Amino acid sequence: MSETQVPQAGRQEILAALATCRRGLWCVALFTAAINILMLSPALYMLQVYDRVLPSGNLMTLTMLTLMIVGLLLFLGLMEWVRSGLVIRLGAQLDMRLNARVFDAAFGTNLKTGNVLAGQALNDLTSLRQFATGSALFAFFDAPWFPLYLLVVYLLHPWLGLLATLGAALLLALAWLNLRLSQPLLERAGKVALHASQRANGQLRQAEAIEAMGMLQTLRQRWRCRHAEFLHLQSRGSERMALITSLTRTLRLALQSLMLGCGALLAVNGDITSGMMIAGSILIGRVLGPIDQLIGSWKQWLAAREAWQRLQVLLAANPPQPERLPLPAPQGHLRVEQLTITAPGGRQPILMQLQFSLAAGTVLGVIGASGSGKTQLMKQLVGVQKPLSGSVRLDDAEIHQWDKTALGPHIGYLPQDIQLFAGTLAENIARFGEVDADSVVLAAQMAGIHALILRLPQGYDTVLGEGGSGLSGGQRQRVALARALYGLPALVVLDEPNANLDKEGEAALQQAILTLKEKGKSVVLVTHKPAILAITDRLLVLAGGRMQHEGPSAEVLKKLPGMSGAPTSGAVTPIGAGRHGGFNVGYTTVQPRARAEGKS
Repeated sequence: MSETQVPQAGRQEILAALATCRRGLWCVALFTAAINILMLSPALYMLQVYDRVLPSGNLMTLTMLTLMIVGLLLFLGLMEWVRSGLVIRLGAQLDMRLNARVFDAAFGTNLKTGNVLAGQALNDLTSLRQFATGSALFAFFDAPWFPLYLLVVYLLHPWLGLLATLGAALLLALAWLNLRLSQPLLERAGKVALHASQRANGQLRQAEAIEAMGMLQTLRQRWRCRHAEFLHLQSRGSERMALITSLTRTLRLALQSLMLGCGALLAVNGDITSGMMIAGSILIGRVLGPIDQLIGSWKQWLAAREAWQRLQVLLAANPPQPERLPLPAPQGHLRVEQLTITAPGGRQPILMQLQFSLAAGTVLGVIGASGSGKTQLMKQLVGVQKPLSGSVRLDDAEIHQWDKTALGPHIGYLPQDIQLFAGTLAENIARFGEVDADSVVLAAQMAGIHALILRLPQGYDTVLGEGGSGLSGGQRQRVALARALYGLPALVVLDEPNANLDKEGEAALQQAILTLKEKGKSVVLVTHKPAILAITDRLLVLAGGRMQHEGPSAEVLKKLPGMSGAPTSGAVTPIGAGRHGGFNVGYTTVQPRARAEGKS
């Protein structure tokens, strides 16, 4: 798909959402037509008062005209109120049509690249809705009606019409000049502001590290440089826009005065009546008003256009996922076929041609040097990332063929970067679905955190802050482990599950893995701790971007350097020396707990 086709797909999707509002937009257009026709009534009232009532002195005519104009203006106010309400409803309808897609697309982009904030995409949608429900939209609806007022001015007198035409042409020229002078600067300012905001948000999330290492001043200075660039660009663009806006308003006031003066001259010469003179001065405001409004709302228009373009690209890059045929609940049979993967947003493979299989109820340990691709492999196994080539199959179905919502309860995942959410402990463990109390307690018990939770004042109803604030690193890891174990999923993938655990936590982790194994659940884990590796059935060694060894733990251990003559039931942990497969390894052996107990 070409670069021009990619945004086009997103554009069609937004237009399709707008098409559902077509009927409402036609109603808005009809209301606008009626409103603009009724806007002629004040000028006609002035015309009749000056040309009929004042010369004749007929109070009955004045009374009837006044009652008519009051009724028409009340009706005009009612129609404007209805039109505003209709536009607000259409904006909400458009938002509801797009917000789920925009949220999913922003989530998908974050998942793939990690450099787009979902909040920005939702802000873009809000900008579109606010533009569609604000006065700027009415300016666009009213603009096509200024020729009607211009025609009426010509009917009063050609010279008045010519003056109004000249004024409209000058205002349009100023509008074009405003576009040429301010738009490039404001667009650049918007991009700089977005980049600076994203960078600042990412840095502020690391507040503790920034404070501890005294990085605040340096990071603040970097942000201020970007922010100063934004202020400079925005100030230049806004100053130019302010100049054009000032010229526009001055010109409009001058034209209204000139219209009155020209009308007075024509009235003195007897070419028009005094009523026509007053009507002309009123109508020139209606001729120039929409153009003036368009210039005044130009900044809103630019912001909405930029939001529209960003949403086009976002939606095109993340097409909607088709509905998938529900598959039977997986048993946990895992097969990796010729898998080649890259880092998110990268093109250089970090792991190539991986191939292995895992029967249900098997525990696989993954070891390798730092940066060998262990974490990326874990993400592939649970379908978080898509491979460059090859596939991951769960019960013979490619992992991305599964409906994620349906597959989710059968997958347990503990990422290296612990991610908890604002909510209660029970909600976090239950993955924010319907809370099954028995399953929540069982998962907490397996993770060894049940007793700790009960000691909290609110127990399982304790509310956590964003990111699990209020808990220690080890506690967050055990809550995340309980979430991974919730519902006893068929496949459990654990990335460094004991990184922050104490001895009690490690013992609970070992017991949880053994329990999953007894129940026929597959477990894949990354660790170098001997006590954990001792309970694995198979080992996978990653080195040099490839699968160095894979097989039963005892056989793999024999192939590792320094392991000749080692017990076949040993497990390993890197301790430093030696070379193997392009990275330093050295290993000690421990006896698997279950087998050691069986021999005693």
